[in-house]
Amino acid sequence: MTLAAPDTPLSSLPPQHLAHLLETGRLGLCTGPFTFRIQCSEPIVAHNLALLYGAHPVIDTPVFADFHVSIDRPASLRRWFAPQVYFRMDGYAPFYSLPAPQAFAMLEWGMNWCIASNCHQYLLLHAAVLAKNDEAVLMPAAPGSGKSTLCASLALSGWRLLSDELAMINPVTLEVLGLARPVNLKNASIDVIQRRYPDTVLNTPIPDTKKGTVSHVRPPLPAVEAHRQPARIRWILTPRYDQHTVCAPTELAPRDAMASLIDNAFNYDVLGETGFRAASRIVTESRAFTLRYSDLDAAHAWIAEHLA
Repeated sequence: MTLAAPDTPLSSLPPQHLAHLLETGRLGLCTGPFTFRIQCSEPIVAHNLALLYGAHPVIDTPVFADFHVSIDRPASLRRWFAPQVYFRMDGYAPFYSLPAPQAFAMLEWGMNWCIASNCHQYLLLHAAVLAKNDEAVLMPAAPGSGKSTLCASLALSGWRLLSDELAMINPVTLEVLGLARPVNLKNASIDVIQRRYPDTVLNTPIPDTKKGTVSHVRPPLPAVEAHRQPARIRWILTPRYDQHTVCAPTELAPRDAMASLIDNAFNYDVLGETGFRAASRIVTESRAFTLRYSDLDAAHAWIAEHLA
């Protein structure tokens, strides 16, 4: 069996065929402007791809792939005793091995690494991006800030998800490109989103990772359908979860907004003057805020009034 068309959704593949494509390294997964050719024999990876990437286009044996990646076990007794897995790109393993039950989480982190380490045609930020009417809010933030919780909540409330972890900005046009991949939640955030959006699909939480317990939210179908559609940055919003504050916004001066972008950039130094000029234009052409919050309803109300 081969795929009939390049934009065949992954959900159309029978489980056995998906597993076969993965085992033989023939699966091309399309997300945003990239195609990942994936090889993996771990059933948990096939299961989670089917659960979370069902609407994404796939290609059988793509003629070209941006990244050739694999999840595999070491060629030793550890393959069977307390099994571990490695993430590899073109045979290179950039990380230490992880327990086999964390194989899908490792694939997600590895895909992020591929983009952040190689795609210097973009200004790359550690930031969530969401849009309405192709006007985007850029949310740069450090780990543990509540960024992904707010991102998931907005994506499940009518905002178009472009990305949870990586903002890819064209330094010439300042358009931000989307990926529409699953939102990665950690620890208490998992229960928060499950309670607030009971019909949302999340995979089984994965405990004891380097980030604690993690789970992934399936991206809304409209976001996946528009995963190649860029947006223009209009706002910068730095979220900061604070259990003692319901909702406290502060508008940022341009210099502080610029510092936030630089602090959260993966390749600002690599791009040099190009990165400086792009970040400067983003700050000049956007309004920037920090938003300390503990109450999602209050955060949504403020965003609806000031950003939507």
